[in-house]
Amino acid sequence: MNTFATKTWEENVVSGAEGQPRYAHAHAVMTYSGLIEGESSCDYLLYYTGPDYDGAGQRAPGFERIEGAVDGRKGSFVIRHEVAFDANGIDGTFTVVDGSGTGELTGLRGTGTATGAAGEAAMSYTFDYSL
Repeated sequence: MNTFATKTWEENVVSGAEGQPRYAHAHAVMTYSGLIEGESSCDYLLYYTGPDYDGAGQRAPGFERIEGAVDGRKGSFVIRHEVAFDANGIDGTFTVVDGSGTGELTGLRGTGTATGAAGEAAMSYTFDYSL
């Protein structure tokens, strides 16, 4: 099974007041297991339509640099996210940024999905790639 988990999450509101439309920057560290093995550094821009931290399905863009291995090949690469989030969880897609692969992952191309329920310790991902 391909899973990832949030190791740390730091979020700061950039503009807007609590209970009002606002946007925030989040920095996270994730751990991956399965096809991708390793740890990442990720940054998102989040938009909240009103109270609480429910994105009401808004799609949050983000970039994530993963260091580790894909199917046993070691290196690093960057992915670009588009993640919808709400009180129930996340549903997103990602694409490997062209030219971002290093080491044995040089030339990596690919796309994937990320899904999970709010409050779960680990979420699922798919990853279709070529080298």
